[in-house]
Amino acid sequence: MNNRQLFQQHLAPTSPAPVGIEITSAAGNYLYGVDGKAYLDVIGGISVCNIGHCHPAVVKAIQEQSQQYLHIMVYGELVQSPQVKYAEMLAACLPEHLDCIYFTNSGSEATDGALKLARRYTGRTDVICCNNSYHGHTMGALSVMGDEYWRNAFRPLLPGVWHYDYNSDELIDAINQQTSCVIVETIQAEAGVIVPQNNWLQRLRIKCTETGTLLIFDEIQCGFGRTGKLWGFEHYNVTPDIVLLGKALGGGMPLGAFISSQAIMSTFGFDPVLGHISTFGGHPVCCAAGMAGMQVLHNEHIVAGVAEKEQLFLTLLQHPSIKAIRSAGLLMAIDLENPELVQQTLHKCLDKGLFSDWFLFAPGCIRIAPPLTITHDEIHKACQILLSCL
Repeated sequence: MNNRQLFQQHLAPTSPAPVGIEITSAAGNYLYGVDGKAYLDVIGGISVCNIGHCHPAVVKAIQEQSQQYLHIMVYGELVQSPQVKYAEMLAACLPEHLDCIYFTNSGSEATDGALKLARRYTGRTDVICCNNSYHGHTMGALSVMGDEYWRNAFRPLLPGVWHYDYNSDELIDAINQQTSCVIVETIQAEAGVIVPQNNWLQRLRIKCTETGTLLIFDEIQCGFGRTGKLWGFEHYNVTPDIVLLGKALGGGMPLGAFISSQAIMSTFGFDPVLGHISTFGGHPVCCAAGMAGMQVLHNEHIVAGVAEKEQLFLTLLQHPSIKAIRSAGLLMAIDLENPELVQQTLHKCLDKGLFSDWFLFAPGCIRIAPPLTITHDEIHKACQILLSCL
């Protein structure tokens, strides 16, 4: 059997019709198929590959660390240089109180860890979250996911979880002395790029502070320069008590993190000891890769060019079938208001060498979330292909 047949026979399915193209290599902003065909990537592994595929600095860091040591002990027990140095780098780029990093394997695990931390620190159990939110697919993350279509088949989930609309006063009014935490995406991604309005995040911060509720910002998709600032919350002058990171955190390697203050995070160390533990969390090779990716982001001044590239997309993408474009930097939803048209367009784009996708809670929208390294010429190329397919 060929690889495609083996893929269908032995890999656990996630949908009835996966894209299924076989990729043999990736470099920069392109993927390359088994037949040599090049695909301009405008989803970047779902906001993972912010500095492109196989950046030489990341590959070098992986090679060098793999020659030193791989896994040696569960997270948090031994001093491992890649973890320590990357934690120091992240803390230096975050608000002062977000100085204690717990590395995980993924964004989903970071969500689960943060929910545990909030319940442990506050002694409360209720959680408030948003409709059309996405925080991962593990049981804790699934409990705070904002769509019953994905939740219902796996009930019962965590009790005491309450969903309200993003940007709603009802959510803020629901926060009380029984609420352990409020978890929100700084910018809702899978809902089709929904941004906070009317000082909503500021008012949310105030209510959480008044009630002793921890505020968790999920920056898994919108962090690492995706929106034109290093962190999405920098646009709104609001800081959380816990921030979730993932996707681009590992520079293309699997890595997540939840970050808080020393005072809050220290509650995992007693009653019980090992309140949260992870065998492979903060794997040294992943941390070395992530640190190299972060250095590239800074040294090549990549984030500074995001706003201009966003505007170029908005200028070029003019077509009668496009009803609206919602964007936050290089996280964009092209609203066609018709899921069938979206799927038809995506297939045509793939045929012409453009790799894109849709959104879980906005199937009528095409996702544009390319590596932040995409060039102006490549933006012209992507838009030309997309418009021709429309």
